[in-house]
Amino acid sequence: MDNITIAVTSGKGGTGKTTVATNLACSINAPQFLDCDVEDPNAHLFLNPVLQRTEPVLLPLPVVDYEKCIQCGKCVDFCEYNALALVKDKIIVFSELCHACGGCSIVCPVDAISEQDRSIGIVEFGQAGDMKLIDGLLEIGEAVAPPIIKAVKSKSDKNLLTILDSPPGTGCPMVESINGCDFALLVTEPTPFGLNDLALATEVVKKLEIPAGVVINRSDENDAETEEYCKEQEIPVLMKIPMDRSIAEAYSEGKMLIDVKPKWKDKFNKLFDDIKRMLTE
Repeated sequence: MDNITIAVTSGKGGTGKTTVATNLACSINAPQFLDCDVEDPNAHLFLNPVLQRTEPVLLPLPVVDYEKCIQCGKCVDFCEYNALALVKDKIIVFSELCHACGGCSIVCPVDAISEQDRSIGIVEFGQAGDMKLIDGLLEIGEAVAPPIIKAVKSKSDKNLLTILDSPPGTGCPMVESINGCDFALLVTEPTPFGLNDLALATEVVKKLEIPAGVVINRSDENDAETEEYCKEQEIPVLMKIPMDRSIAEAYSEGKMLIDVKPKWKDKFNKLFDDIKRMLTE
């Protein structure tokens, strides 16, 4: 169990995903933490790492040689992401939509398309005590997060126990983050929106065949519907974090739950033990 990766994810933002991920990581002394929420990484606010270095993430962008181009439109027809358009007998490249598959240069019959690297963001490497922290940051104005997430994961040590903080939602960034992980911890809240998005996240983890458990954050007397759904889906509720103003205040000040309420360290350790048990059954 020394090299498993636990992805902490949620169907919507604001459920407390990063709270669970960072407190779990610190409670079990995880040697590696990946923050894959590259549009808004914030695990560093709680883990307080020392930044060691950064690396750019580069993507090849199509460049059209208009002297060679015959405006046949084959590159436009090929592109599934509408990153190319034929406008008034000229091929226009929309760099923000390009997924760097390279297909347009392959289908061009006159070799009018080459590729030029451009930076879309960075990967950051830090150290928080004995924990390695790797996160990514998408440049402002860029729309394609998965290449940054893929870069973050590729820089990790696959032989280490890893906690991964996933982007919220159920789109491509979330799927890229949790794909290949050993366990998905789904963080939700007992609201209609929380339940709706938990259902969407559950569909994703089942499609990817990733074992999963649920954490109900801001737990109160409205938990019954969420618990019933989890029972129907045969996904266990592994932890409940109560609706508690002091927890919210600690979060707003960048403080760890296990520091302001030390008894929670044991609860997060039990959560980890339950995950290990599920993976060995």
